[in-house]
Amino acid sequence: MFPVTPEQLAQARELDLLTYLRRYEPDELIPHGNGSYATRTHSSLKLSNGKWYWWSRGVGGVTALDYLVEVQGLSLPDAVRQILGAGPMPPAAPVPTERRRPQPFRLPPRHTDDRRVMAYLTGRGIDAEILRACIRNNQLYEDAAHHNCVFVGYDGDTPRYAALRGTYPRSAFMGEVAGSDKRFSFAVPVRAGPRRTLCVFESAIDALSYLTLLKQGGQNWRTANTLSLSGVYGPNRRGHDKMPRALGQYLERNPIRRIVLCLDNDDAGRMAAQSLQRLLTDYLVLDNPPQGVKDYNDLLLRRSSSRRVRAGRGCDSRCRS
Repeated sequence: MFPVTPEQLAQARELDLLTYLRRYEPDELIPHGNGSYATRTHSSLKLSNGKWYWWSRGVGGVTALDYLVEVQGLSLPDAVRQILGAGPMPPAAPVPTERRRPQPFRLPPRHTDDRRVMAYLTGRGIDAEILRACIRNNQLYEDAAHHNCVFVGYDGDTPRYAALRGTYPRSAFMGEVAGSDKRFSFAVPVRAGPRRTLCVFESAIDALSYLTLLKQGGQNWRTANTLSLSGVYGPNRRGHDKMPRALGQYLERNPIRRIVLCLDNDDAGRMAAQSLQRLLTDYLVLDNPPQGVKDYNDLLLRRSSSRRVRAGRGCDSRCRS
């Protein structure tokens, strides 16, 4: 067996996957915009921000070595040999700039029941009545093949977007259905109610957690307008603030006056909140991160575990109007 010294292993780990593919397998890279890529062999393997993730298998990493072991199935010594034995790096080949024709959007087939989805989401503290309302409105269901949560976003009465969340124990799987249009991300209700306040979250689970907190606090959760951004964006490389597509579309179609930013209490969430405050100058904007925890689901779980069934300071009154 090819011996691997600590020095050789460290040297092999210095090569990131994007550089490796650009230099040795440029035909594998398929641009997806904003500096992200998929691979031709594995369409669910995405590269972005210096990292890669294989969504269909739930594995990811940073280095080319991780990729050769986890995706290509090489042993660690063989993967090191492939990286170090390739000789001097050739010049980087140009990556094709053309994008594939957009895939048609099709919702995954629905399972005969939603038991795993209900068990998973109630296990994360979300109220069963709220979940059943989403299921009745065809905004949430369990997919037949993988038992994922499917959170559906609509353009009027037409599904245009679906976020996926794994329900298996210890699963970290998150993804989107191919062809999803982020302008129409998950929102409860599908159409804004009469109140002119919108509460904005990073994920569907955080939005549902917030509605649960409202209900636990004795408030009418059905009167709140919530939107998931399906991720957040800070300023781009040139320092320009970027409007999330879901929020821009929502504001074009609904007469919102006040926006409450309920984004995560981490670096990415704080940067995105600051960016949105600079952009949304025509609205009353309040920054309302969950205090003492990362996100609103963490806040819900903490309050549920301590049996304090009230929405409390920092999550309820700001989102009423």
